[in-house]
Amino acid sequence: MVTLGHYLIVSGLLFTIGFAGVLLRRNIIIIFMSLELMLNAANLSLVAFSRFRLSAAGMPNYNAQVFVFFIITVAAAEVAVGLAIIVALYRARQTTHVEDVSSLKF
Repeated sequence: MVTLGHYLIVSGLLFTIGFAGVLLRRNIIIIFMSLELMLNAANLSLVAFSRFRLSAAGMPNYNAQVFVFFIITVAAAEVAVGLAIIVALYRARQTTHVEDVSSLKF
């Protein structure tokens, strides 16, 4: 049987992989994907806590799952804006490496 601890271990591993990607990579697209991986790890934790916390009637509490739905909606908007910035950056500088970019001024 899968317990809350199993979900938290997977969530911790995903967050660690995402954090390592943010710290170790130089490509801004990889850094962006690593940030999204960290956000999804936090969402997994919220859903796991929501699923395993039972109310007095014995039913799961779905409040955190509704919160995760709104987080995913905001993350989708973040991806749209972030990718637009990355495309504008690539068109202006012809690179996606973080150390080559000092500002977004044209």
